[in-house]
Amino acid sequence: MTKKITVIGSINMDLVTQTDIVPNMGETVLGQQFFTIPGGKGANQAVAAAKMGAEVHMIGLVGDDAFGHEYIDYLRKQQIDVSNVKPVTHGRTGVATIVLSGGDNSIIVVPGANNMVTPELVNSMEGKIAASDLLLLQLEIPIESVEMAVQIAKKHEKQIILNPAPFQPLREELIENVDYITPNEYEAELLLASVKDPIALREKLIITKGSKGVTFYEKGLECQQDSFKVETVDTTGAGDTFNGAFAVAILEGKTITEASKIAAAAGALSVTKLGAQSGMPTRTEVEEFLRKRKGDSA
Repeated sequence: MTKKITVIGSINMDLVTQTDIVPNMGETVLGQQFFTIPGGKGANQAVAAAKMGAEVHMIGLVGDDAFGHEYIDYLRKQQIDVSNVKPVTHGRTGVATIVLSGGDNSIIVVPGANNMVTPELVNSMEGKIAASDLLLLQLEIPIESVEMAVQIAKKHEKQIILNPAPFQPLREELIENVDYITPNEYEAELLLASVKDPIALREKLIITKGSKGVTFYEKGLECQQDSFKVETVDTTGAGDTFNGAFAVAILEGKTITEASKIAAAAGALSVTKLGAQSGMPTRTEVEEFLRKRKGDSA
């Protein structure tokens, strides 16, 4: 039976500019290309999980505007249940302005309708959460709404993965209730420094480190999944791809080691194309990649 993942999170339209030169304050430069691409950490992770074969239900808000209606149609075409993605008239669809240069990116996010994903809205979705096998969350919606979602999922004994991005301090109760926390290196450092018991936290951490791979802990021991070497075009959405693929692998009963390798492969494939979601690989592509790269990564 296909596993069900509910994603509660952000839905943004990415406004992407590609340039050789990143301007200084007050400076104007000429860029190479401009794209409008679906993004937002919540929607990104939903698409990644759907491409890996899960049945995905998205909960979030968009504006009652061109970007919002376009995005709902797009998610539907990705085989994602959008019955709980609603356009609101009192806010605009969230946007992210992304500058690509030298194979890396800088991002400014304007949350818009994402800020209206309230605890009350999340609470009204208890039935959807209870009917899922796993809840996948990020921090581009209000933290109170994330906490509400975790409480509901814990009540119904669902697996919970939290991607703590963009970083903000987490309450101890929230940390205790989630099964896996998936920060990048920077987020992990801040998170470990903010808690009373970093040793207990470490067992939940799956730390993505870009070209340096993935670090996680099993039975108190630090483990490492090396990265896969690929030609990088755009790193936007690589972490979200990892999270979606990791969630699917965990749901299918893979060990943390196995799930990290599958997710690392998906993340590597995602950076070989432009755009957060357009570069996300299918399950078949990930499996073929791993067959060809057998032995390339420990």
